[in-house]
Amino acid sequence: METMKLRTHIGADGILQIQTPTDFKESFVEVVVVVQPLPNAEVAALEKPEPQYNAWGKPTTKKSIKEAIALMEQLRREVALDKTSIRSMIEEGPRF
Repeated sequence: METMKLRTHIGADGILQIQTPTDFKESFVEVVVVVQPLPNAEVAALEKPEPQYNAWGKPTTKKSIKEAIALMEQLRREVALDKTSIRSMIEEGPRF
């Protein structure tokens, strides 16, 4: 038995459409649907997502995330060691 809890929006036509993947294939199943309206406070919370902040207290956006990824990639290029450097460091390690 698999239990799922979903939140969705029923459009102006009044038709509830549910599409969800399951582990069941080529089998008969019994489906129980309970439709319960959400309280207004929960609906308002769904419509207006709370902003997320990074470690420095600044709001995260797609732009800020892309900039952070670009900076990490640049840093990786700047501090990257080639394989020969790593090999020589391993060989020199026992001397210290």
